[in-house]
Amino acid sequence: MAQEYPEFQLRLPHGGPVARGRLLSEKGTNGSQKMVVLEGSPARTDVVPSFPSRMPSSYRLREQLIAEGAIRETATWPGWLEVIRDVVCNSPSAAAEILTGRSCNGWLEWKTAEGRPLADFLEQVWAGPSRTWLIRGAQLAGADLVRRTWLPEGLATLTTTQLRPDVPLAVSKEQLRRFVDEDYESTATYNEKELLVEELHAFYSRMRPGDTVCAVSDGRLYVGEVTGTVERTLGEDGTSSLRRPVEWGSEGFLIEKLPEELRQKLSVKQDVIDLTAVKALVEGLGVTDEELVEEARDAAGSVTAEPAAVIARRNVELPKPTEELRNRLSVDRIEWLEEIRSLVMDEKQLIFYGPPGTGKTFLAQEIAEFLGGGPERVKLIQFHPSYAYEDFFEGFRPREDPRTREVAFRLTAGPLREFADLARREGNRHIPHFLIIDEINRANLAKVFGELYFLLEYRDRTVRLTYSGEDFSLPRNLFIIGTMNTADRSIALVDAAMRRRFAFVELSPRTEPTSGLLRRWLDKTGKYPEPADLLDALNSRIEDPDFLIGPSYLMKPSAFREGGLERTWRTKILPLLEEHHYGDAVDIERRYGLKTLRQSIADRAGQDDAGEGSGTP
Repeated sequence: MAQEYPEFQLRLPHGGPVARGRLLSEKGTNGSQKMVVLEGSPARTDVVPSFPSRMPSSYRLREQLIAEGAIRETATWPGWLEVIRDVVCNSPSAAAEILTGRSCNGWLEWKTAEGRPLADFLEQVWAGPSRTWLIRGAQLAGADLVRRTWLPEGLATLTTTQLRPDVPLAVSKEQLRRFVDEDYESTATYNEKELLVEELHAFYSRMRPGDTVCAVSDGRLYVGEVTGTVERTLGEDGTSSLRRPVEWGSEGFLIEKLPEELRQKLSVKQDVIDLTAVKALVEGLGVTDEELVEEARDAAGSVTAEPAAVIARRNVELPKPTEELRNRLSVDRIEWLEEIRSLVMDEKQLIFYGPPGTGKTFLAQEIAEFLGGGPERVKLIQFHPSYAYEDFFEGFRPREDPRTREVAFRLTAGPLREFADLARREGNRHIPHFLIIDEINRANLAKVFGELYFLLEYRDRTVRLTYSGEDFSLPRNLFIIGTMNTADRSIALVDAAMRRRFAFVELSPRTEPTSGLLRRWLDKTGKYPEPADLLDALNSRIEDPDFLIGPSYLMKPSAFREGGLERTWRTKILPLLEEHHYGDAVDIERRYGLKTLRQSIADRAGQDDAGEGSGTP
């Protein structure tokens, strides 16, 4: 006996009248349970612009019903059309779409008078909002299964040759794990079994009608809607597989033109992948922002915020440097700041390198906060010789259980993992986030970055993580700025892999914007110019460019208190030069002391005055 379902209702757009429908036990050609739109139901007079391309089959059905007179103008619903006879549709979604004139998830939008969605009445396990999935089609006998079978026959399959045939629909993950362990005992590794359990559980129990499903074939991504429950089939060649009916869209999308975040997810090497994190990007494929706004307005009656699909695919924009920023940083040219912005946009990773005191960390923080829109979007960490991958990304660390007070090693996220997760959150994906790595060359970079080296160059890919075993990618809105002290460790020690993945920008007292920075700052703050003269005289006596002295030492308040310049010179600058000349038998005070440099400046000034006085009028 056919199951009896309650009558379902559907509210039409813009606070319109309510349509009525009934779910049938009989299945349509697409494997979904059929839905009857009951006589007397209202329908809208027009459709949203994206409807013909997004849901071509429902659009054609609607046009056919209008041409036949099954949907026509009537006095019953002024300003609306009316369904004048019962109309049987292949699925609840199709039944909703011919009435609303837009893409619909009928499994959620048809509801009882009490507000329960139609999906609650289906034989399924997983509840909650609809999800988005990627299912990979195997290459069988050299043929592409997606193009050969899935698209023309309206289905998606998962090969399960060795799995027992009597697995129940409402199977739990633990039951599946026991079945897989027994059925694949001698033919699969423990890792293959674990992946198979996850994929089978998703296909059997988590996937449900109304979910979006994607497939990849010949460089294109195809998108459809799951329209029915799971079935077990046996092929002529003896292969067994699970199948779900799917209503596929009319055409695919070139993978190379997809948003970067979606391409990241598609690079994961599994047969069934949950794409719900990028659901909004999938929903926006092939549709303009204006069309998405129109669809959202139709669905909600009004739009007070941008649709998720519009926000998700918004480009990450970095603000252009301003004259105010240039003045605040005492940079000589705004073009230098514009070049830094371009490098960050193009490369996503940048390193400021130079001698000590050249303002590398200060500039990194100030520029990051300006480009990111505030200090809350900037995180600073510092590398050191004992820093490791476990400190930087993730690893097992001793942690106390707050309830039992027992200490055990638990997988713990490091600063990069935490910051990447923050940047990836819904609503943050178009907002730039900056990770600053101070003293980046003081650590063993190959040891610290591990497999993440690959992601620095290939942002549209994923890698399998060492500890958690998860697939991870770097968000498109995460930028990295490093600082490198060339006096601490020569830049020549940085390997070619690191050089290829970062843009390198020198900050040296020999060149702008650093060479004239102190003089500009002294002039801007109304201070006497002697510190700039002394610094220029000092650096003219240092032969190794990696050990030139930057202006930061002389830009602190302590340097301008009574006796502050002498103290700074004696306790900050001369010790650096003593270390540099260790074992060289150089008299540091005599060569670099303030008395020597002041005398040198005075002698040079006297020579200049003498030269001017001997000039011919």
